[in-house]
Amino acid sequence: MKRPHLLSATAMLAALGLFAACAATPVQPAALAPEMPTAATTADARFTIAVIPDTQNYTDYTHQTAEGFPFDAADLFIEQMGWIADNLESQGGDIAFVTHVGDVWQHGTVKIDPEHEARGFKAVPNPIFDAHLSPSDKVKTVEMPKAREGFELIAGKTPFSVVPGNHDYDATWTDSKFPPRVTSPAEVDPNDLTSLGMLHAGGLDNFREVFNPDSAFFKDQPWYVASHDGGTDSAQIFEAGGYRFLHIGLQFDPPDTSLVWASSVIDQYEGLPTIVTTHDFLNRKGERVPSPVVDSHAADPDAHNTPQMVWDKFISQNDQIFLVLAGHQHGQSMRVDDNASGQKVWQILADFQDRGQTAKDAGLRSAWPVGIGDGWLRLMTFDFSTDVPSVKVSSYSTHYKKFSREMPEYAAWYRGHEQPEMTDAEFHDADDYTITLEDFRIRFDQSGRAVN
Repeated sequence: MKRPHLLSATAMLAALGLFAACAATPVQPAALAPEMPTAATTADARFTIAVIPDTQNYTDYTHQTAEGFPFDAADLFIEQMGWIADNLESQGGDIAFVTHVGDVWQHGTVKIDPEHEARGFKAVPNPIFDAHLSPSDKVKTVEMPKAREGFELIAGKTPFSVVPGNHDYDATWTDSKFPPRVTSPAEVDPNDLTSLGMLHAGGLDNFREVFNPDSAFFKDQPWYVASHDGGTDSAQIFEAGGYRFLHIGLQFDPPDTSLVWASSVIDQYEGLPTIVTTHDFLNRKGERVPSPVVDSHAADPDAHNTPQMVWDKFISQNDQIFLVLAGHQHGQSMRVDDNASGQKVWQILADFQDRGQTAKDAGLRSAWPVGIGDGWLRLMTFDFSTDVPSVKVSSYSTHYKKFSREMPEYAAWYRGHEQPEMTDAEFHDADDYTITLEDFRIRFDQSGRAVN
């Protein structure tokens, strides 16, 4: 992968890391671009998927110079998207697909969305969260336009997906059924975050405004093959390494209607190797459990599934799914499980929004850790040139222009608050490792190969 010069970027400020966590039928498939040969050349057999972790700390309107801060955090987002654009296959690089795991921006625009209000949900004051997550019209004038600007850098150049995270909802409030038991950060027990109360998110009009199927990003793009709920769930097809891949993006803690829709898309594209991106799926211990502060199923069980329920109802039941990507819960983890058919499903968490070395580099001092993101993203390089395919998973900072293994300071900077129980070597291994897809060819050679 080539290493283009980065855009000039200022140092960053960000919100407290603790607070930054946080039925349509499928459209008919359009004609796809010319398909790749069955036997890919060695060069064609290697490609990369860029996975963009939560970017809300970059686009947050309160972290820009216009709000009195000395730095524009959005510069890191724009340089990250520019780096991805420069490394796309269409631009001479090797990135064949791009997926964003959600939390594109930070704030909502209303206290509580009309649908939840009509259903009887109520918000209660939360002196800690309200100070950082109050709704603002500047989401419309700063955060959403910055998101558009970033994705315009790759629009029309590559297939890509964006899913909504909890911060991309129109409203975020503390649910009256789970009120806070503390009034200041000093009272918070880090081993019992339920004392903070339960955040509840609702309404996706803002997300639909930017990423709906008729937006300039997706309208008439042959690779954007299906959508549901106004584009909050979507499906893409891309070709790389001699195969056709189906990608499905699911909204945060998706409801049953989303899972039924996604299964119908898989049925429509029978036999294609399938990747799923959804905002919340693993915690940093590799468990399929929600955050204790943002548990949508607990707050609204009729409208949301937990990560484990998504596995039980959808992922484990669809043999085509071999890879699941997620963010939301700070840190990184990976697990592999057999699905109901006995086939492997790799599940990967990458959320680097708590990384705040750039703030320290800028001289920022705070009683709380200040999360930025530091330009880190996940690169997943597939290699189909051998009999047994593999995926090299690596972490790269478009700000520091280095992979994690290349930085002697890496573990010292991040391990203590992400994976304190690990050694430095184990921490490096959690951000840089290789997956062997031992059953991929048996599963997909007959059904997933791209042909002339």
